[in-house]
Amino acid sequence: MSLADVASYLGKPKSWVYGNWRAQGIPFKKVGTALRCRPQDLDGWLDRKDS
Repeated sequence: MSLADVASYLGKPKSWVYGNWRAQGIPFKKVGTALRCRPQDLDGWLDRKDS
């Protein structure tokens, strides 16, 4: 998933996701200059955040 996909999935602005991905622990990986996230990793992160 791209940063825009993650922002849409979370219901947050892209600027919030980009500005907070490290502090919030969103499981992005850098691919070149782009941030990418696997859908299953994002779901796992959300499950841990709800606990």
